[in-house]
Formats: sequence, C-alpha cells, structure tokens
Amino acid sequence: MSNAQMELDSYDKAILRVLAAEGRITATELARRIGLSKSPTQTRLKRLEEGGVIAGYRAMLDPIAMGLAHVAFVEVRLSDTREMALQAFNKAVRLIPEVEQCHMIASRFDYLLKVRTADIQDYRRVLAERISALPHVAATSTYVAMEAVKELV
Repeated sequence: MSNAQMELDSYDKAILRVLAAEGRITATELARRIGLSKSPTQTRLKRLEEGGVIAGYRAMLDPIAMGLAHVAFVEVRLSDTREMALQAFNKAVRLIPEVEQCHMIASRFDYLLKVRTADIQDYRRVLAERISALPHVAATSTYVAMEAVKELV
C-alpha cells in the first residue's frame, strides 16, 4: 500500500503534525493531544506506519553543533544523460556522506546537490576529490549559502 496515496482524515493529519514536531512522544500523550483514546490512536499510528505514510523515526541532529556549518549548493551538468549514465551517477552520489540532498533537475544543468562540510577548505576537497570524480560529471557551479532562513534540522 506504500505506493498508493493513503486517505488521511483530520485525526491522521493531527497525528502526523504532532509526530513531525515530537517523534518521541508517548502514545498516551499523542492520544491526549489529538483528542482520541489511546487504543484508536495506536491503531491509526500502526496503519500510518504500515501504509508507508510514516516512513520511520530518527534523531534530528544539529549540523552546526556537529561542526558542519558550511552549506553549498552545487549544480552538476553531466556529459551523458542516457539512462545508464544517470544510474551510475545516482549510485555513486549516494555514497558521498557530505551530500545531504541530490535532486535531478529539469534545467540547463542535470542535478542540484546540497553539500554540508566544516568549512570552505573542506568543501573544496569534497568538490575536487569526490563530486568532480563522479561518473559523467562535465561541469559544476557552486553557490555558498550565507544563512539558512528556513531549514528542517
């Protein structure tokens, strides 16, 4: 069922809003906040998990506190955009831990990467040794973020 869009009612949406803000909340407190008893809340929670709406739970880390304050966005243009080349790039880019996000883009370039490093020197190393060495990379352009105005941490 995870491939199909699940119908969500107001209680389901309330569960998701609360969990997005506080993933470690108890079922009892979650039930209290959405206005249902514990048992139906747990049933809905299980349905949302099994249906793939809730993909998992994780700790949200503060990258600044971890010494990773430098953010750059990188446009990547490939020399080859046939399917095998795209698959090779996709597989390889997933292995670079500094790449937080990678999106295929319909534009004058092929991919947009969000790269997080300690500083500009670290970024230059990642760009030279890892990103530029990815399969079929023809050119890159970097945009350094000065401030995160809105970001999920």
